[in-house]
Amino acid sequence: MSPKNALQNNLQAALASREDRWIRRRLPDPNASSSSSPLVDFNTNDYLSLSNSSKLRSHFLQKLSEAPDVLGSGGSRLLVNGRAHAALEARLADFFGAETALLFNSGFDANVGFFSCIPQAGDVVVCDEYIHASVHDGVRGSRARNAQFSFSHNSLADLRVLLCRLKEERPALRSGANSLFLAVESLYSMDGTFAPLTEMVDILEDMFPLKNAYLVVDEAHSTGIYGPQGRGRVAMLGLEDRVLARLHTFGKALAATGAVILTSTLIRDYLLNYARSLIYTTSLSYANIIAADCSFDMLTDGTAQHPPVDQCLIDIQLSAHLLDLSSYFVNTLLPLLEAKDIPQTLVSLPSHLQPSSHNRFNESPSPIIPVLTPHPRPLSAYLLALGMNARPITWPTVPKGLDRVRVCLHAGNSREDIDRLIQGIIGWALETMKSAPLAEIRERERYPRLDMVESKL
Repeated sequence: MSPKNALQNNLQAALASREDRWIRRRLPDPNASSSSSPLVDFNTNDYLSLSNSSKLRSHFLQKLSEAPDVLGSGGSRLLVNGRAHAALEARLADFFGAETALLFNSGFDANVGFFSCIPQAGDVVVCDEYIHASVHDGVRGSRARNAQFSFSHNSLADLRVLLCRLKEERPALRSGANSLFLAVESLYSMDGTFAPLTEMVDILEDMFPLKNAYLVVDEAHSTGIYGPQGRGRVAMLGLEDRVLARLHTFGKALAATGAVILTSTLIRDYLLNYARSLIYTTSLSYANIIAADCSFDMLTDGTAQHPPVDQCLIDIQLSAHLLDLSSYFVNTLLPLLEAKDIPQTLVSLPSHLQPSSHNRFNESPSPIIPVLTPHPRPLSAYLLALGMNARPITWPTVPKGLDRVRVCLHAGNSREDIDRLIQGIIGWALETMKSAPLAEIRERERYPRLDMVESKL
């Protein structure tokens, strides 16, 4: 057998295995939402619906027409440090209240760049078990590759136990000769849960009085939604000076592209010298920089704070409207699931959204709401047939046994959209319960195939 055939056989076997286990990924149909009846979006990360903002579009085109540089960027930032790039970094450092800022092409590149070079030999990286894949990839390329540990999602008790064990096992952590980095997301993209940031900082400062333990926060899914002017949950909690580094991305609620790390001047200089995902890549184009700058204009001048006139919500902030929709969805769906006697083994919301939950870190739901079900593809297909796009998420994106349809809400959604979504979920559950015992549901034959489009692992 030739090497070429062996390669083809191996690749095909791996894909066939994923097909058999229903975890093979495919790109969605690019024409699915461009028909005369576009789908209601419960899928994208466009939380503030700015990608559909005519005002942002006009502002961007105007600024683009006036810009001295538009096409390309000329190369790596170390070769061509465009004035627009430097100006945006200065603006973001001021906007977020940080010592300095450094742009990356994406949140993935930023996490990989930071965690692949900042942790030094002998240092330790502690991660929430649900941390993004980019952090794992970064640590694997770092000098601390063999010193990465995880704790149960958002569990302060588990975190304390792990930190105590690490201090006991590693004298250099107690003496301050080595450092510990705690990596978390302020808002987790699959579960819609919030990290208890204040409590985590308190624990680090209490257990490491020599100040050699650092919190690093990925704010990708909270940017634009939480905190003053959308500056994120670190700013909302007043923790700017107690966090080593923050990552904010522009491609979700801000409808642009790219990311920024907010940190100290020393770390920025080190990243410029050692972060391969920054050094060895062409930087964001001038058009990308202008687009991101326009999105921050929307945050700083209040334009993005208010929805269009035709929504009759002029006095309500976009983010407030978004979170109001989230509360409405949860508070309407939960009693209906109970009233219709729909078993939790078929459809449920996670424990942190249940009325009995005492999780004080989730006072209100986020725009990310997982609808847990062992049959996410049939439910997603059912909603699709009703004109709504909410995607199925299964292992390996989420742990086995925690399959779900992930609902992402947007400021552009209406309560009528939410009612349709709830009716679709209830309708699917009732039809499923009537058709056959759950164990006999044959997903492949009864429903069209839908595959995941987002992976974190």
